[in-house]
Amino acid sequence: MDYSSEILLVPCGKEKYISKNELLLHLKTYNLYYEGQNLQLRHREEDGEFIVEGLLNISWGLRRPIRLQMQDDNQRIRPPPSSSSWHSGCNLGEHGSVIKPSTLPDIQVTDAEPSTDGDETDGAVDAKDLKAQQEDAPQLMRTRSDVGVRRRGTLRTPNEQRRLKRHRFSINGHFYNHKTSVFTPAYGSITNVRINSTVTTPQVLKLLLNKFKIENSAEEFALYIVHTSGEKQKLKATDYPLIARILQGPCEQISKVFLMEKDQVEEVTYDVAQYIKFEMPVLKSFIQKLKEEEDREVKKLRRKYSVLRVMIEQRLEEIAEGPATM
Repeated sequence: MDYSSEILLVPCGKEKYISKNELLLHLKTYNLYYEGQNLQLRHREEDGEFIVEGLLNISWGLRRPIRLQMQDDNQRIRPPPSSSSWHSGCNLGEHGSVIKPSTLPDIQVTDAEPSTDGDETDGAVDAKDLKAQQEDAPQLMRTRSDVGVRRRGTLRTPNEQRRLKRHRFSINGHFYNHKTSVFTPAYGSITNVRINSTVTTPQVLKLLLNKFKIENSAEEFALYIVHTSGEKQKLKATDYPLIARILQGPCEQISKVFLMEKDQVEEVTYDVAQYIKFEMPVLKSFIQKLKEEEDREVKKLRRKYSVLRVMIEQRLEEIAEGPATM
């Protein structure tokens, strides 16, 4: 009888599967641990596929700073007029057409996001002031996240400012700020993303970076499962982080999912991890004992093969003497 159709297998990586019943047992333990919290996971079946969904906690483990975008992706960015169009009194319309106003339009340079300090306000400047500020400012390469230019008369109301601020998530209370747009999140601080069991590792990375409007490429980072023992296991591109978290168990005091740089972290196997926390004198004593054991084994092998050599030599002598006696 073919039981393969009766046993539903759930993929947990490339050519790696787990039975639905076993996964349900892990899921039950997981939800009992987080009973009454929003970290509980739900499951459903869709087109014969077993899917788990919910929040995945991810800890920041970066050693280098990251850069936040100033402008949200869903906001239109109007490029400032070039020097030729500025002096000729021309500007570009929405579809690239040239608009010739009778007078130079007043513009206003504002932050795309309100600062957390609350002490920076929008101020209108004319063309000469803007040119002087640009000449005095440090010469840095501009990206699409530097400034947004819009016309006077469209000031954001306090309600709009609060709405825009809520639209962007903060990293432990840190919103975009000109002075701290490049910063390093506190090591071990936790964030989360809502995913399901069909989302792969690269997709989780992109979701996390997009959530906080981080300009760094997802190729720079990787997800690691870090145990308190020191073991570090890198999740592959074909792995499903939510399934991996369920199989590791719910307790984050034992293991956590970390976001780290690819080129800054090396994987640590379980065999190596169990020796990491020992002091150097203890490790040296281990090495000395292993060396003594190795020497004993070498001596045993030498004695064994020396006896065999003697026996072989004696047998050869007997064979050589046999024909001579005849």
